[in-house]
Amino acid sequence: MGEGSSIGLRETIASSLRGRVLILVLLGFAAVAVPAYGAFNWIVASTVIQLGTLFAEKQVLYDRYRGLDALMREVTLAETLAGSQSIRDWANDEDDAALRRRGIAELEHFRQSFADKSYFFVINDSGNYYFNDAANAYAGGQYRYTVSPDNPRDNWYYSTVALGEGCHLNVDNDANLRVTKVWMNCVIREGRRVLGVLGTGIDLTSFIQEVVNVPQVGITSMFVDRQGAVQAHRDQNMVDLRSLTAEMSAKRTVFSLIDRPADQQALRELMETVAAGKAVAQSRFMMVDGKETLVGVGYLDKLGWFNVTLMDIDAIIDKRLFLPIGLLLAAVMGLVAVVMVLVFKQQVLDRIRGLQLVVLEARNGNYGPALAMSAGTQDEIGRLSGAFTEMALAVSSHTQQLESRVRQRTEELEALAFRDGQTGIANRRGFLSVFDESEPAQRRGLLLVDIDHFKSINDTFGHTAGDAVIAEVARRIAASIGADNICARWGGDEYIVLLQNTAPQLIRAAAYGVIAAINERPVALPGGDEVLVTVSIGACLAEAGDSIETVTEMADAALYMAKDAGRNRVVTFDLDAIPRLRPRNTAT
Repeated sequence: MGEGSSIGLRETIASSLRGRVLILVLLGFAAVAVPAYGAFNWIVASTVIQLGTLFAEKQVLYDRYRGLDALMREVTLAETLAGSQSIRDWANDEDDAALRRRGIAELEHFRQSFADKSYFFVINDSGNYYFNDAANAYAGGQYRYTVSPDNPRDNWYYSTVALGEGCHLNVDNDANLRVTKVWMNCVIREGRRVLGVLGTGIDLTSFIQEVVNVPQVGITSMFVDRQGAVQAHRDQNMVDLRSLTAEMSAKRTVFSLIDRPADQQALRELMETVAAGKAVAQSRFMMVDGKETLVGVGYLDKLGWFNVTLMDIDAIIDKRLFLPIGLLLAAVMGLVAVVMVLVFKQQVLDRIRGLQLVVLEARNGNYGPALAMSAGTQDEIGRLSGAFTEMALAVSSHTQQLESRVRQRTEELEALAFRDGQTGIANRRGFLSVFDESEPAQRRGLLLVDIDHFKSINDTFGHTAGDAVIAEVARRIAASIGADNICARWGGDEYIVLLQNTAPQLIRAAAYGVIAAINERPVALPGGDEVLVTVSIGACLAEAGDSIETVTEMADAALYMAKDAGRNRVVTFDLDAIPRLRPRNTAT
């Protein structure tokens, strides 16, 4: 009976076109299914990788700029304090009582601006360590002890000095108090000679909570230094404590998390690439704890740290979202043969390849094709495209917000770098920038303005009154010279004015205008007192091609003569009247 049934089935197939078509469909399905399955998996995997890579680089940028905000203000303040002339003068002559008072006053002034309300200063010649905290517990007794190369606890100082000029960060994590602090150690040099190291600290506990402890599925963020030592991590045991002085522990480096030596070397290359400025962020798949993980790297150039993000793509992007496409593919191929192949090519493969191209465009920052996909057919692929459109819209919005925040932060940092925090006018760096950028072919005027007897104001009324005088004089000078010219704080109680496109008679008129504005009325002090302030002005005409050094020397010589002649007056530099430039009198 079995043989008869087989013969009957063969006869039925031979006599039935539908049967033959069915057989052909099945054979065609089998012939197409295998390569289609492989192509489908390749496209899905490629799409997931590209989406993951795009997400990784955006995540690295996001973590990077969150980290910059927490530390840049403190680093900038520490750099500004390290460049203070009062600090340098004291370090050159520590035993001078007047210089010591000015240096301590400068440290105390900046202490109020530091987030931690504390500072330290080590003078290299003596090794004396000065310190005061937020409670002002050491007022009048800032000297604490003397550092020594024989004391292991002082190794941080000598390690910092060996790093060269600039500010360097040292992480100190107290596991008992659950507090993480970063010390900004700024090396002060005069040529090759080290004058000392000063700085402050900042509590990074809240920073760690906000950045690396953010609960994100499949994402682990951390910050590491140039050697790979972990500086901030949600697992406190991973942090490399006192990385300046302690020998780096292998278990506390980011490289210890990578399984394969080849991947460890690849991570080092990624770090070198972003540190060299060749790319803002880089990412690559590596083996971490036995699992293929996407590793993203960015560089915080102002701090010398890298932000490293480990991403489990399977946890971030669920591949089961692509399952409807596979079901649609199987259903279509099961119903039709040639039509199925054409429909599959047109409606599935071509559209998925189009989605892949859209992902590539999105990765390059062009979200227009992704945002236009929502108008297509609303089938499984259409819904996937819609989902990707929503994702692209979210990424685009996030990118715009991030770029806006970066621009805002950049503007704030530039303003901080080129503005004097006490008076609001330009600082020395800001003035030099304007001088270099102004039209050199024009004749420009330069005024060097110095407050007369400023030390006596500080001695009589106190430094708070002196600060008020400095701010008010700056305001009066700026109001007197007009918006087309620039006034900057040149240092201490000295100001510098650049007059654009002027002539000798106009320079003198502008200088007397400044004196008139300052002599107009006394300056009101915070305690209710008033003080009459006068200034001495040295003026000169800057010809085309004159360097800033040349014109300031001329103005400084004229200022010297104004003070020597009795102060509260203007002297204009003249080559016939001043045969040689004399060293400036330090008295104010």
